[in-house]
Amino acid sequence: MEAERDLVVEELATGFVGAVVGIEHRFVQLEDRHGRVRLFPLGAGYLIDGKPVSLRAPKPKAGPAARTASGSFAVADARARVALPSRIFVEGRHDAELVERVWGDDLRVEGVVVEYLEGVDDLDAIVKDFKPGPGRKVGVLVDHLVPNSKESRIADAVARGPYGSSVLVVGHPFVDIWQAVKPARIGIAAWPTVPRTIEWKHGICEALGWPHADQADIARAWKRILGRVNSYTDLEPVLLGRVEQLIDFVTEPSAG
Repeated sequence: MEAERDLVVEELATGFVGAVVGIEHRFVQLEDRHGRVRLFPLGAGYLIDGKPVSLRAPKPKAGPAARTASGSFAVADARARVALPSRIFVEGRHDAELVERVWGDDLRVEGVVVEYLEGVDDLDAIVKDFKPGPGRKVGVLVDHLVPNSKESRIADAVARGPYGSSVLVVGHPFVDIWQAVKPARIGIAAWPTVPRTIEWKHGICEALGWPHADQADIARAWKRILGRVNSYTDLEPVLLGRVEQLIDFVTEPSAG
């Protein structure tokens, strides 16, 4: 049987029961209901509904028109373009990794580089240092861009600045990019509400019963969430629209 994603099997030798979450060389990755992931060799030695099966790697799915994770039509044998002068900036590493996972193929075809800022407090200075202009645009994706927030005030200041016509700042309403992943993808009905007195990511992990003692635990939690994202269908529509808007902006031919 092909080890398709989310197929639930029992490994006969250890009794480990888990869902298929990936294939790595000649091994299958299984995740149990507690979120523990283990690797086992492909082949015989598994049970499905009590019946013995042998697992093999899934065959690549052929189709009349392959699509990228973003839903775009894939360009056959496409090579990455030389990077454009324009850039897309996102707030942090997790934002950059999520954009890469879903839009990476599209961005390489277009020659768009995504960089992360570690927050937007210094966005105005970063834009001034970059010196945007015709054919050298800056697109920025901001977390928690809601009316009267610190982020909205920073975005407004950049838009009113000397480079405003060559800069587009857009955002989503979520406290953190984690919330852009549909909660159902990690087995919950909704993202927990975290009091403002608690650091958000730590609060989320605590509410979900995940380890959260240090930054390594937070990193593992993000990898777990990111591992559940396979395409644009796993993300909230509000984020999809904003990223597509930025890609269109920085790749639009200059009028000059």
